[in-house]
Amino acid sequence: MAYLRSKKQSDGIPCVEKKKKPAADVKREALKDAAKERSKENEGILQRILNFFKRDKRYSEIVVDGVLPYKRVALLVDGLMEHFETDTLENQDLHGAIFKGKIQNLEAGLKAAFVDIGQEKNAFLHYWDVLPLLNGEGFNENNNDESIEVINRDDGSNDRERVLTADVPAKIPVGTDILVQVTKSQIGSKGPRVTTNITLPGRYVVLTPYSRQCGISRKIDRKRDRDRLRKLLDKLTLPEGMGVIFRTSCADASVKQITRDLQFLLDAWQTVQQKTAAAERPCMVYHEPNLLERTVRDFLTDDVDRVLIDSEADYEYLREKLERLAPNLRKKIVLYKEPIPIFERYGVEPQLEQMFSQRVPLPSGGEIVIQETEALTSIDVNTSSHKMNEADPSQFIFQANLEAAREVARQVRLRNIGGIIIVDFVDMRQPKSRRLLHEFLEKEFENDTARVQVFPVTQLGLIQISRQRHKESLRSQLYSCCPYCNGEGRLQSSRNLSLQIQRELFRQCRATNGGDFTVILNPYLKSYLLANCLSEFSALEAQWSVKVNFAADPNVHVENFKVVRG
Repeated sequence: MAYLRSKKQSDGIPCVEKKKKPAADVKREALKDAAKERSKENEGILQRILNFFKRDKRYSEIVVDGVLPYKRVALLVDGLMEHFETDTLENQDLHGAIFKGKIQNLEAGLKAAFVDIGQEKNAFLHYWDVLPLLNGEGFNENNNDESIEVINRDDGSNDRERVLTADVPAKIPVGTDILVQVTKSQIGSKGPRVTTNITLPGRYVVLTPYSRQCGISRKIDRKRDRDRLRKLLDKLTLPEGMGVIFRTSCADASVKQITRDLQFLLDAWQTVQQKTAAAERPCMVYHEPNLLERTVRDFLTDDVDRVLIDSEADYEYLREKLERLAPNLRKKIVLYKEPIPIFERYGVEPQLEQMFSQRVPLPSGGEIVIQETEALTSIDVNTSSHKMNEADPSQFIFQANLEAAREVARQVRLRNIGGIIIVDFVDMRQPKSRRLLHEFLEKEFENDTARVQVFPVTQLGLIQISRQRHKESLRSQLYSCCPYCNGEGRLQSSRNLSLQIQRELFRQCRATNGGDFTVILNPYLKSYLLANCLSEFSALEAQWSVKVNFAADPNVHVENFKVVRG
């Protein structure tokens, strides 16, 4: 590999001749204007009338790039990417998969079991995650989702004795076969986390085979819709011990669509049971649908104006799926036939480049700097070049923080960053401004599919965010660790390495009575030593009456060297 010496660091890290190009500039206003024009072209007269009364209506598109064996899906709102997913043939996401497992060992100190599920690593099963199976309740005080209104259906089994965590080891001893579902994929060296609170999500409902409790999404805010679903719940015939959760899409769904979706899930559960009974060893008995089906299930709602697909096979596949799930939405599927790649045509590629950049510019100037580490993610808000509003300069910092908060929420969703996130906003002295910033950021995370908890602003101007982590972040999935610096992002300076070589020669000279030494090192480091450090090595040779030779080996890491006699 050929190296060039950096102008800023003449004795530092070698730079490859071809530097990484900077992230593309995303012209937000141009994307928004283009989306506005597309909305006018594609809406009919009736839709124009409806949109006239919806002043806050935004134009939403799902763009599917499926010409290669792996697919990419982007959700655009007014031209700006709000969600991105991709799949590959090599990496299989286990989140949502159901396994027939076997209890390998119980850890009383951790209050957890380790389950063999037929994968490379055993799965982690906390005792709390065993209780839904033993008690028949999917929503307890430890795993209840606040976005769901829980409704208990009296099936005559509420009087049975409840199992506590202390009773779990006796109920599932080592060697017990158990059906579990992955709630968190393997991340790094940690194995997957699983639960017995199994759920099968459909387009309109979620089936809970081991829970008698039912629920309604709190995002269905109209009272008449909630009352309608409660009445429908009383009429549904469910197998004993099972429950359902009505998803947000149920608000405008017909009874026929809901019952058909439920029957599909019941058939899928029957298949799971058959595979489980036939399996002799731990194995997977159910996996989530492919990316296209998940997109239709989770993101294709009435608010989405159209779905653009550049693959005719995928186009026909989705239309066939929607014929069964939601026939009224088939008209939104559009086949893209232009010669320009679909992600380039709709400005997705520049947004993807920016999404993987460490620095993300803000519309009014300034930027946010995102740094992911193993333990947490830090985000710094920099407003140095933010355009101040001369009409009201007192609100400059507050408005800059609001703009940064909106972009923080968007980037966290796009990059699928989970765990602990620390955001360093520009400090604001007024308690009211701090409170409004906290409320604004909470609202920006409302539509996040993962559970998010936003804590109030601290005295240092920091906001702590806890976001549910189902799998590795998008950056971790698509980027590998640099094999040269091993993810450090830095290498030792050549001057420091020169001193290390001199110290090692000094140590070996003291232990011997002269002789010749050969230093095996990287060619770049040898060039630096010959150009800058010959006098120091000549002095060492004169002091100890030795001869030092340098042997270049391109296979030696630039930070490594070896001193041998002879």
